[in-house]
Amino acid sequence: MAGIFRAAFVAVRQTRRARMVAGALAIAAISACTTGSVLSLEPAVDVGSQTSAVPNYAGMQSLVPSNPYMTAAYPRMDEPMAPTEQMPASEIDCRKELKRLGVVYTDLAPIHEGQCGIDYPVKISAIGSIGMKPAATLTCDMAATFAGWTRNELVPSARWRYFSGVRTIRQGSSYSCRRIAGEGTLSEHGKGNALDIMSIELSNGNDIDVRKPGLFAFRTRGFLNTVRADGCQYFTTVLGPGYNYDHRNHFHFDIKNRKNGYRACR
Repeated sequence: MAGIFRAAFVAVRQTRRARMVAGALAIAAISACTTGSVLSLEPAVDVGSQTSAVPNYAGMQSLVPSNPYMTAAYPRMDEPMAPTEQMPASEIDCRKELKRLGVVYTDLAPIHEGQCGIDYPVKISAIGSIGMKPAATLTCDMAATFAGWTRNELVPSARWRYFSGVRTIRQGSSYSCRRIAGEGTLSEHGKGNALDIMSIELSNGNDIDVRKPGLFAFRTRGFLNTVRADGCQYFTTVLGPGYNYDHRNHFHFDIKNRKNGYRACR
């Protein structure tokens, strides 16, 4: 009889042990299954700034940039000129002139965009103590011409009219690959030969907007008329407020090469 009870006790103990092992295995299996399910729901693509690789699943819209106005046309990234670039003598001489005029500039790699481009572009950030904001990408010839006008005409006119120097020149467009509005002709901006000036900040704090001044703004009108007229001695094209609607808020200066030395000053 004792043997029977002992055998029964051993059987019960083995049964409990088997149940405990089975329970542990079941818990482990459930944990593994749950972890695998969560991971399988994560997309296998980067959904950050690169959205083109995101598949268009049924019922889901394709991802687009959050601000299309900011991402529609990224600014062109400037590349410095390679140390091995060889410049022609005319470009070397032009850079000597920039240094003589006190122009702060950086040589950039050649720009080629279809019909547009500059073989040996420079990016000017200042003319002496006068800041250029933002920095302007131009041909060296245009940069030197503009620097000469700034030092010889703009600064003396500001001192004569306002008894002040010039602190900052704010430009709206330098190199830009585009055509003349309403025409099929390539703009001088697309060659790096043009610069649009929006306003001029004086050292005394006055900020002179190029837009046509008010009726009684005699000093501002005289100043703008002077710098505009003097520009015709340096540039082959000077356009500004009063010429047409497109130039209502800036001076356009360029050095377009025309037959017979014709200049357009309007």
